[in-house]
Amino acid sequence: TEVHNTIVDSNLFKPGDRVGIGASGGKDSTVLAYVMKTLNDRYNYGLDLYLLSVDEGISGYRDDSLETVKRNKEQYGLPLLIVSYEQLYGWSMDSIVAAVGRKNNCTFCGVFRRQALDRGALMLDLDHIVTGHNADDVAETILMNIFRGDISRLGRCTEIATTGEGYIVRSKPFKYAYEKEIVMYAYLRRLDYFSTECTYSPNAYRGYAREFLKKLERVRPSAILDIIHSGEAMHVAKDVQLPSLDRCQRCGYISSNSICKACVLLEGLERGIPKLGISRTKQDVEAGPRESDLVHFEKLRQDALEMRKTRQNSAACPQSACACRSESGTENCS
Repeated sequence: TEVHNTIVDSNLFKPGDRVGIGASGGKDSTVLAYVMKTLNDRYNYGLDLYLLSVDEGISGYRDDSLETVKRNKEQYGLPLLIVSYEQLYGWSMDSIVAAVGRKNNCTFCGVFRRQALDRGALMLDLDHIVTGHNADDVAETILMNIFRGDISRLGRCTEIATTGEGYIVRSKPFKYAYEKEIVMYAYLRRLDYFSTECTYSPNAYRGYAREFLKKLERVRPSAILDIIHSGEAMHVAKDVQLPSLDRCQRCGYISSNSICKACVLLEGLERGIPKLGISRTKQDVEAGPRESDLVHFEKLRQDALEMRKTRQNSAACPQSACACRSESGTENCS
């Protein structure tokens, strides 16, 4: 009921939306998939649900968790798309860690993962992506952005829904749900999920914010929601100049710079200077396109629009087999 109220109060969806559930096999995404399927059936949201997973290429971790996602696919009767770093970027996290070490590997993973989700969403022509970020995650992110003095991200991280690539919206239905509530729900419903932590996460900056938050919660049990509400109440003064968003000159992804972070990090890997884009030491990013550039987002957006037009034409055609389809396979429906 709490999640349903969050969805309704925030007007997250409309009937007919194609919604991708970010599925990692962990407790949050597994519970999210179960809850979204249950609520969609119970309250007749009218959503088309899909599971969308990212394979970072972490041996002994992601390959095992994806087996859980594949079981969830059968258990919930939802279609599944898996996109991999190897497929999209030509690098797995194992190979990235071998090149950069364990100190900054989470930077690569976070940047690549976000873009991989948006690429997968366009491949499925989704309207919406939902992720399993819970109240603990949101509070940690607020603290991290405060510690780093990242004003632009601080303003966005408290929003329950943000606009990503094109018309794709990304939201957090579990924004006000505690992590412990999700764990208890998964246990009581006997849900099938993967519980091992990422091999490369122990040194992640988020871990320190999480430890600090847990100490705060022991002193003040309401600390998590207090931090979220405080973050929501923060506003940037009108005279503060924030970075303006544009498109990456190489891949077309949303970026505040001429070359997006993913392309900079990828260039650093390919040129043998993996700290490019991480180190404060000035390194020049090569101008113009590169042979190994990612598939341009404009092409993905156009492909998604074509898929959407095809579905709309099929729905408009009065015959189920669409007799007005020509021999070449193109639509002739008026």
